[in-house]
Amino acid sequence: MAEQTVYDFTATTIKGEPQSLEAFRGKVLLIVNTASKCGFTPQFEGLQALYADLKDQGLEVLGFPCNQFRNQDPADDQAISEFCSLNYGVDFPMFSKIDVNGPDAHPLFQYLKREARGLLGSEGVKWNFTKFLVNQKGQVVNRYPPTTRPEAIRADIEKLLA
Repeated sequence: MAEQTVYDFTATTIKGEPQSLEAFRGKVLLIVNTASKCGFTPQFEGLQALYADLKDQGLEVLGFPCNQFRNQDPADDQAISEFCSLNYGVDFPMFSKIDVNGPDAHPLFQYLKREARGLLGSEGVKWNFTKFLVNQKGQVVNRYPPTTRPEAIRADIEKLLA
C-alpha cells in the first residue's frame, strides 16, 4: 500500500462543496486551523500576504475554521467566510468548520497531527492558528505553533518552492 499523503483526504469547502485535496497535488500547502475571535486572528493578514506573494510559485494556504478553543469561532460558515473576506481580504481556500481534536476530529487533522507532533511529542492541536507545512508530494514537513507568525514561515516555504 502506498504511503498516505494529504491527497488521500477530502474536505468540505466553506461554500458546502466536497473538495478532494488531490486538487492541490504538486503545490506547497500551509494548512491552518483558524478562528475569527482569537488573539491570533490578525494572522489572517500574514497568511493572505504569503498567499498573495507566493501563490503563482505554487503555494496554497488552506484555512479550516475551528470552534474548539474557548468558543472563538461560533458563527456559521457563511458568516466566517464574510468575516475573513471583509476584514482580511482572504481569498485563499477556506473550508467548512471542523474539529481538530477529539473523537470528531477531521481525518485530515488526525493525519497531520500524527505526521508532525507538537511540543514534547504531543499530538493534539493546542490552539487556533497551528500551522502544518506540506511539500509538493503531499507529505507533512513541519508543524508550527500558533505563536509562529506566518511571515516567520516564509523562508521554509520558499525552500520548498525552489
